[in-house]
Amino acid sequence: MLAFITGATGFVGSHVARALAEQGADLRLLVRANSNTKNIDHVKADLVTGDLRDPASLEKGIAGCELLFHVAADYRLWVRDPEEMYRANVEGTRAILEAARKNRVRRVVYTSSVATMGFTSNGQPADENSPVSLENMIGPYKRSKFMAEQVAIEAARAGQDVVIVNPSTPVGERDIKPTPTGRIVVDFLKKKFPAYVDTGLNLVDVRECAIGHTAALEKGRSGERYILGGENLTLKQILDKLAAITGLPSPKIRVPYVLALATGVVDEVVTGRIRGREPRATIDAVRMGRKKMFVSSAKAERELGWKRLPVDDALRRAADWFRENGYA
Repeated sequence: MLAFITGATGFVGSHVARALAEQGADLRLLVRANSNTKNIDHVKADLVTGDLRDPASLEKGIAGCELLFHVAADYRLWVRDPEEMYRANVEGTRAILEAARKNRVRRVVYTSSVATMGFTSNGQPADENSPVSLENMIGPYKRSKFMAEQVAIEAARAGQDVVIVNPSTPVGERDIKPTPTGRIVVDFLKKKFPAYVDTGLNLVDVRECAIGHTAALEKGRSGERYILGGENLTLKQILDKLAAITGLPSPKIRVPYVLALATGVVDEVVTGRIRGREPRATIDAVRMGRKKMFVSSAKAERELGWKRLPVDDALRRAADWFRENGYA
């Protein structure tokens, strides 16, 4: 079984590669010319150079593969040029699925996100059937992932064997960039969390998330979406868990939404538009925070054998990894 993986140098993708390798799969990994390959240094695999924005490189790289795990995505909550994100996430998904179709790849597992789900302001967990539309998506990242997911769904409707997984918010080791969630851990370790906002996330152990990908390969139904979630936690609960793990104090002051939004406006203008760096707080992130991103994984539990587990160990591994690698 030869599996082609995009995004294997990244956080989730590197864990998917390891999970497949442990199951005995042969791997071919797509890497960009300037990719940091630290996350896959000890993974036995063939590396091919290519880019989601270069269809010819995708067709060449995927030739002869039986399976595709399309994990790669541009995951940022702020980007100077939103079109860059759409090219990677939407058109890149279209290109890799077309390359898989042309090369008669047997099955595709596409990594979407719970960002595409329909969340409400009352905190009720969303699932795969929650009403949602593109108009509900806040910011380029969520919009691009929603549009990319629609590309995958349409491919399945046209007869291609595509299973979609929607991880919630993965946490754990090897969050090399780090992701926006990883930055929460890093900022906490750096004592840069003097206050918190009233929001919530579903955190999932990245190792379990990778195993969920392999379960989707084996048991998932083409065209279906499967939420891979763990614990629904408020931001305050996450910070309290980190405090218990690290011995550092958890913030006690809650910031009102209006103040958080004002902070996002200032940081986005000064840091993003004037200084040209990614802001720590963004308007879109604050707006997204008004809805707790709680989810139900009941469908994956029924059909994939998914198990929801506590995330304390994943948070501990994340904190240890960030410290050991000089992030904090």
